Order: sequence, then structure tokens, then C-alpha cells
Amino acid sequence: MLEKKDVTLEKAVLIGIITKDQDEIKSKEYLDELAFLTYTAGGDVVKRFTQKMDMPNPKTFIGTGKMEDVRQYIEDNDIGTAIFDDELSAAQERNISKILNCKVLDRTNLILDIFAQRAQTSYARTQVELAQCEYLLPRLRGMWTHLERQKGGIGMRGPGETEIETDRRIVRDKIALLKERIKTIDKQMAVQRGNRGKMVRVALVGYTNVGKSTLMNVVSKSEVFAENKLFATLDTTVRKVVIQNLPFLLSDTVGFIRKLPTQLVESFKSTLDEVREADLLLHVVDISHPNFEEHIESVNKILGEIQSADKPTIMVFNKIDAYKPESIDADDLETERTKKHYTLKEWKRTWMGKVGNNALFISALNKQNLEDFKKRVYDEVREIHVTRFPYNHFLYPDYDETI
Repeated sequence: MLEKKDVTLEKAVLIGIITKDQDEIKSKEYLDELAFLTYTAGGDVVKRFTQKMDMPNPKTFIGTGKMEDVRQYIEDNDIGTAIFDDELSAAQERNISKILNCKVLDRTNLILDIFAQRAQTSYARTQVELAQCEYLLPRLRGMWTHLERQKGGIGMRGPGETEIETDRRIVRDKIALLKERIKTIDKQMAVQRGNRGKMVRVALVGYTNVGKSTLMNVVSKSEVFAENKLFATLDTTVRKVVIQNLPFLLSDTVGFIRKLPTQLVESFKSTLDEVREADLLLHVVDISHPNFEEHIESVNKILGEIQSADKPTIMVFNKIDAYKPESIDADDLETERTKKHYTLKEWKRTWMGKVGNNALFISALNKQNLEDFKKRVYDEVREIHVTRFPYNHFLYPDYDETI
């Protein structure tokens, strides 16, 4: 938990909708995740608002009645920020800001803000800045609402429009400059990757906050930053790992998330070159999370977007120490038994069983089943190495825990 001293959390309310495509349960899950994002960004969620709708209101996202409820609550409780669970259009953001008279963010804006906080290297900062500029460009008009409120003034309309066009040009020029800067850094990184020789490359991929960095630390005996917050890792970290006498490169990559902003996918595609160029993917899953199957789908979707869905993959189900199925009382004859009641043994008999040797169950934090994990990775890396260098296979004997 955050210490109260030295930290002032920004009070925020969350707003989401319930539709035919996003039922009440799913809406709650998304808002839970949005609350975690808000906490990661330095906010304190004091209330959530949801509304059942066929589709979002094109002008204000939610209906006028619910919007008035939100406005009244914000006014009565001195709330500084309203955060919407879906991306708002420029017009929606403008209209809502006028009604609520507070800072209005959407999920995309919130994630961009977290990335901006977390970016440590100049490369990550450049990628985030590019994503922010691309997000900002269509919304520039909303930045000039202070001019709109003075429409009656002589000469205000013309200069206002001119100012907006000037800003648009500045942002477009900035985008072009950032893209050129990223191209230059990409070339340098491509040279670095080429200089690593022909070692087998293994990449850790997965949803954000599933324990990739913790696993990286345990396997590579290094100190990669790990924290129980979303997007603790933005910059790809590469370490040389040796299991027995077999060396390979292990990379820890940025975590994925549902509804990942397209601007971030685009600007971080170069960072994800480590995934594209990997020989083997370790897809880390937080099995203790109630929605881990959805997380798997989200990661697979993004892997498809960066042409990496067909790579050899080992599913690593992490945090088995924290997995706790919901229990049903013996006398309860009404509650239907569902996946949330499955034990780990029962999960292994589902689709996970069909994955065969490519499904591992570990706890990186408590180092449970790590020897099985290392052996499986060793076998896979050795097979890739032998295929690539058929005359060198005698250097790497079969894995033996006693060596």
C-alpha cells in the first residue's frame, strides 16, 4: 500500500457503461482494472458510476440524467478528475468538460499518462511522446474552450482558429521529428541486436503485472525493476542467461492490457522487435487473476498485430501460490459450479491439458516448480540451437539437475 505521508492522491470518479457487448460483470471487471490504472497513476477512486445503454451517447458518452448525477457528486465532494472507461471522441471530451467543469480523462489518456510517468530512457520517452502527440492532434480544438467562451468579443473567432491551425502544424512537425528520432534509434538497436551473435533469443510476454520482471530476476539473477503496479516495465531488458552450459538471451518486454491504445501499439512496435525477433516466447499468465483467460486473449491479439502469433510458445502460469478457487458449501444446492470454483488440478484437465509440455505452473515469487521451468526452457532452447548449429550439439548434453 502507498504510505500516506509524502503522497497526495488525486480524487477521481470512474464512469463506465453496461451494454449488450459488455454486461454488468464485464463492466465491473473493466472498472476494477481502471481503478488499478488510476491508483498506478497516483489517483484515489472515491466513486464509480455505471449506466445501462444500447450504445454510448455520441455527445456525452452517458445519458443526460446520469451526467447530472456525476456533476452533482463532483461538485459536492470536490472531485478533481472524471475518468471514462472507453476512449472519448474529441467532441465528447469537449462537451463533458463543459458540463462537469473538472479534468476529464478517458482510458487511453490515463494509460498514456502512466507510460509518461514510467518512461526512464530517452527511447521510451520518445515513444510515449509520439503516442501522446498522435492522441492530442484531433483534440486540439478542445484546448481552446477559453476562447469559445469569449465569442462575443471583437476579433476573437479569427485569431482563435488561426492559433489552433498553428498548433496543429506544430504538433504535426513534432510527430514527424519524433518518428525520425525513433527510426534513428531503431537502426542503432538493430545493430546492437546483430552484435549479439547467433544466440537463441527468448522473450517474456504477457499481460501487465503478471510477474514477468520477477521471473526475469529469478532466472537471470539480475535486478530488473518489479513492482505490484501496472506497466512497471516499459523498456525492454535483455540478459544473458545460462542454464547448465547452454547460454541464451532472455528479454523482458512491456506488458499488454485490454483496450491498449492504438497509438501505443504503433509507437511501441519498435520496442516489441525483441518479441518479433525472438525464437521462443514465454507467455506468462497470472493464474490467480479471475480474468486470466481474457488476458490471454488480449495478449494473443496484440501478438497477432505484431506478426508474432505463430512463434513457438510456452504458457507459464505464474502465481500458483496466490490461486484460490471460490468454495461452495456442501449444503448449497443452488449455486452452479463454474470455472471460478476449479482447482488447479481441474484447470489442468481443461484446454490447458491439450497444451501438453508447453503449459507450466510456477510461482516466480516463491520459486515453486522453477526447476521444471528451467528444464523445459533448456530443452526447447537446446532443440532450437541444435537445429541452427547441427555440428555443435555435442557441446550441450541432456539436462541433468545434478550437474
